Amino acid sequence: MTEPRPRPRAALAMARRTARQVLDDRALARLTRLTDLDGGLVLDDLTTPAAHHALATAELLITGWGCPPVDRAALDAAPRLRAIVHTAGTVRHHITEACWERGIAVSSAAAANAVPVAEYTLAMILLANKRALDIARDHRAERRRVDWNERYPDAGNYRRTVGILSASAIGRRVMALLRPHDLDILLYDPYLTADEARALGARRVPLDELFATSDVVSVHTPLLPETRGLVSRELLAALRTGGTLVNTARGAIVDQRALTDEVLAGRLYAVLDVTEPELLPADSPLYDCDHVLLTPHIAGSTGGELRRLADLAIGEVDRYVHGRPFAHPVRPEILDRSA
Repeated sequence: MTEPRPRPRAALAMARRTARQVLDDRALARLTRLTDLDGGLVLDDLTTPAAHHALATAELLITGWGCPPVDRAALDAAPRLRAIVHTAGTVRHHITEACWERGIAVSSAAAANAVPVAEYTLAMILLANKRALDIARDHRAERRRVDWNERYPDAGNYRRTVGILSASAIGRRVMALLRPHDLDILLYDPYLTADEARALGARRVPLDELFATSDVVSVHTPLLPETRGLVSRELLAALRTGGTLVNTARGAIVDQRALTDEVLAGRLYAVLDVTEPELLPADSPLYDCDHVLLTPHIAGSTGGELRRLADLAIGEVDRYVHGRPFAHPVRPEILDRSA
């Protein structure tokens, strides 16, 4: 068994609120056993004298939501820094090119954050096909016995078609959760072969076919320059009447004006955990549209699920302390097409 080396000096870099929510007393106790960490010091600005003092001896940076960019100036203040462990998903907001040039090892808890997003997505797909929200709304309004089979003859999940947009980490987990159900799964991902899609339990199809033949389309592509507005007015028009778009990725991937037109007209449904902008103006018609379920970016880790992020990150710290490679490394060569 590999013996642990002397505890490396570590520092927390994230919003103070993030530190309170993600790193509870149990998590901080585990981190202080593994590292030389001042758990009461949280760096939310890497330019201050206090930050420079902490960075001067830090070998490991534990980051989270609200971490400032670890740019060249921050790295100049951190000559001993060797690794960054992120307690959330994407590292795009704080890992800079200078980190890769310096050879900093980076890990992310994206795999842990994918779990609740996939669970949320599965629930919404099944409820959308079941027409649960429509039926619940009608039942609440009418309060009488109704033949729901007569009113919603197409409700249900048996042999319905679900389109998955991107075999990202979350998209793959969603497909795995969909497998036990009697659903036909389609996949659009330009980086996958037909055989690779079949191994995931899906049939690879072109993007226009995905929209034209699916009952529900679920968006899991990262927001990149080439995916901004990818779900266009034309694709939404191809989605069959009564179809549902589920978006837990980023709002800007979808032409929101076109989607708003479709749901206000009553032709499509939408489950939106993300929008563009992320907080819609108070007068947005999407808030009151019966064809839209709008949630405020809660699909990812929320409440008690934050413990999973901390556990994964602490596991990575443990591996680093014992001289083992990260189990969840972030590699710069694939960052340009991942979240």
